[in-house]
Amino acid sequence: MRSITYLACVLIVMGLAFWAYRENYATQASIGEMGQVQREIAGLREELGVLRAEWAYLNRPDRLRQLVDLNFERLQLVPVETGQFIDLDHIDYPKPPAPPEFATAPANPEEQP
Repeated sequence: MRSITYLACVLIVMGLAFWAYRENYATQASIGEMGQVQREIAGLREELGVLRAEWAYLNRPDRLRQLVDLNFERLQLVPVETGQFIDLDHIDYPKPPAPPEFATAPANPEEQP
């Protein structure tokens, strides 16, 4: 009986060792994957910073003013003035559609006159 208990204990220890071995490699793989994702996030953040800098560079007011002047014949853009705006109360929005009326039809279509 003692030998069966020892054998069971040895098998349990071997099973736990195998499980720990597999979990260790799964954890190492997850850590590597997480590092790869973090590097990718850092690269995308850097790219986003470059794109924001390019956007700011392209939207400089003096550059846009020069482009408007060069393309005035084609675009005919003029500066925005305060008199071009109106209050929202002066806008005539379309009326919402009326809710459908529920007709009281008889339950049996044969009863209709």
